Amino acid sequence: MKEGVVALAVMAALVAAGPVAAAEGKVVYDKTCSVCHNVMAPKLGDKAAWAPRIKQGADALTASVIKGKGAMPPKAGSTLSDADIKDAVEYMTSKAK
Repeated sequence: MKEGVVALAVMAALVAAGPVAAAEGKVVYDKTCSVCHNVMAPKLGDKAAWAPRIKQGADALTASVIKGKGAMPPKAGSTLSDADIKDAVEYMTSKAK
């Protein structure tokens, strides 16, 4: 029982630390975004496709995902938090720079 409490405390400390956003973004991408972005545009890592989107900025891209755009439904059809979506956007754009 004590080990479980310690493990939870360690996990909470790591999440609160903040610099794990890139890792969290990858997890969100892998679980939610990759279903479409591995096969449909803009594909992960496609610098040409992502360039005009990256110019809009992370806040605009995050808002676009939250509202939905084109074939992508609001929040990519998920129940992700806005913070999780922002992490995924930052992860995806980092792969196209």
